[in-house]
Amino acid sequence: MTSTPFAATVSRNPAAKTPEQRDAILADPGFGNHFTDHMFLAEWTPDTGWANGRVVPYGPLSIDPATAVLHYAQEIFEGLKAYVHADGSVWLFRPEANAARLQRSAHRLALPELPTDWFLGSVMALVDADRDWIPSGGEKSLYLRPFMFASEVFLGVRPSQHVTYSVIASPAGAYFKGGVKPVSIWLSSQYSRAGTGGTGAAKCGGNYAASLLPQQEGMEHGCEQVVFLDSTEHTWIEELGGMNLYFVHSDGSIVTPTLSGSILEGITRDSIIQVARDLGHEVVERRVSIQEWREGVADGSITEVFACGTAAVITPVGTLKWDGGEVTSGDGEAGKVTSDIRSALIDIQYGRAEDRHGWLTRVS
Repeated sequence: MTSTPFAATVSRNPAAKTPEQRDAILADPGFGNHFTDHMFLAEWTPDTGWANGRVVPYGPLSIDPATAVLHYAQEIFEGLKAYVHADGSVWLFRPEANAARLQRSAHRLALPELPTDWFLGSVMALVDADRDWIPSGGEKSLYLRPFMFASEVFLGVRPSQHVTYSVIASPAGAYFKGGVKPVSIWLSSQYSRAGTGGTGAAKCGGNYAASLLPQQEGMEHGCEQVVFLDSTEHTWIEELGGMNLYFVHSDGSIVTPTLSGSILEGITRDSIIQVARDLGHEVVERRVSIQEWREGVADGSITEVFACGTAAVITPVGTLKWDGGEVTSGDGEAGKVTSDIRSALIDIQYGRAEDRHGWLTRVS
């Protein structure tokens, strides 16, 4: 059934945080530690389509033990941010791209696709209800987490006939409190994040769950992140547990692994490709082998390595470690190309630079 145009009711939270409590949180929000006073909810069934959109007080969801998502992991999510500009206006960065990716993820997980107007409407309704929760100053923002899950109470293995969609919000501080510093990466030789024909291109929890054990292994070797290779030849670089990768070459060109069907189509990834080209860099999407990374850093043909994601925007990569060796790029600081691209992208997001590509959407 086709869903009706977006509409939402608003029920204010009678137990909302006081301004003093909220200000104390916003002074140092961290990331993913605190949540706003409200959330958005809606449901889907084959008979009604998407319906009952509503902003309600933030609180626990009641889940039956037989709810399908608990047994078959039929769920997806997104991540985007709301930013306060210098004039006090509030903006979203490329929300239509998030809506489109949620639709692609839904298709792969056999979930109903949420119409774009419902995605945009739900995010804006929540941001408007919790506008006072958007922190300002530095690189602070309001992180938004839309998600969808199979909520039918049923143990049969088939697509759920009842689906719940929600949006929650969390004030976020600067990802790098002490300045942007390179991270170390562990090469996972035993595990793969995703395989050909799998769910690697979908933003679903199972992909992240698969990365946690190798992430733990990397931490045991003194690394903050882990990089995965393809599951067939164990040769080609795919991505980190939750970030895409880029390699800056000595001639100024930038290479990023081409989308293979098992790599998440990052919105920050796509934005960086455009920003880098705007800055005059040639950007190439192609397969990159782990040997090219090792040898390129060793002989100086690769001068900088960085990763990207919604939370950190751009993260410089310093050392790559593997069982039996390591190689380090740079001098322990973020490289010039990495820093220039990061600054250019953040300036667009916070309204300090011209939005040449129409990426910003104002929350009225």
